[in-house]
Amino acid sequence: MPDQQTEYRQYRFQPPPGATELLVVRHGESAPARPGESFPLTGGHGDPELAPEGRWQAEQLGVRLAKEDIHAIYVTTLRRTHETAEPLATRLGLEPQVEPDLREVHLGEWEGGVYRQKAAEGHPAFRAAMTEGEWGRIPGAETTEQLRGRAVGAIERIVASHPDQRVVVVSHGGVIGCLLAHSTGGKTFAFVGADNASISHLVVADGRWILRRFNDTGHLAGELSSVPEPPT
Repeated sequence: MPDQQTEYRQYRFQPPPGATELLVVRHGESAPARPGESFPLTGGHGDPELAPEGRWQAEQLGVRLAKEDIHAIYVTTLRRTHETAEPLATRLGLEPQVEPDLREVHLGEWEGGVYRQKAAEGHPAFRAAMTEGEWGRIPGAETTEQLRGRAVGAIERIVASHPDQRVVVVSHGGVIGCLLAHSTGGKTFAFVGADNASISHLVVADGRWILRRFNDTGHLAGELSSVPEPPT
C-alpha cells in the first residue's frame, strides 16, 4: 500500500532530453496584390515585400521573442521572411540561416498575386483546394504531398542540427498548416490560416512531434490602433 503522505503532482511540460523547440512564425503582412500588377518572382514564387503593417508586426515580434533563449533563426528564400526576422535577429545578434524547403507552396499559374484574386472571387479551383485539402487543384500548383515532403524534411534537418535548443523558423501560411497537420495527424488544412506574425510552438524529439501552441498573437494586441500610417 502506498504511504498516505505520498503525492502525485501535475507538473508543467518539459521538453524531452535532446528535443528541439521550434517557434514557427508566419511572416508579417505582405504588400497587397493589385489587378494588372504582378509580384516579382524569386525561383518562380511570388516575392512581395512587407506592407507597413507587416513591418510593424515584425517589430512587435522582435520585442516579444527577444526575451526568449533563442539559439538560431531560419528564414526562407523569400524576402518577406527575411524582413520579418530582421528586427529579432538585430536584437539577438544572430544571422538568419536560409532553409529553401520552407518556402511557400508553389501556386503554379496563380503565382505573383493571382492566388489572392482567385481566392477573393471564390474560384472553383480555390474552393476545391480548400474542401479537399489539396493544393494541386490549383492549375500547375505543387501538390500537398510534395509540400509536406520538403517541409517536413527541412524541419528534420533543423532538428538534427539543434538538439536541446530553441529555434525560430520564419515561414509561410501554407507551410505552417502542413507542418502542424503533420505533427497532429490532423486534416491537411486544419491549421491553414495562421495569422501574420503569429507564433506556433513545436517540440520535436526522436521522431515525435508535439504541438504546444498555435497562432499566438499576444504581441499584436495593439495592432488596430498602433499601426503607423504609410508614408505619403
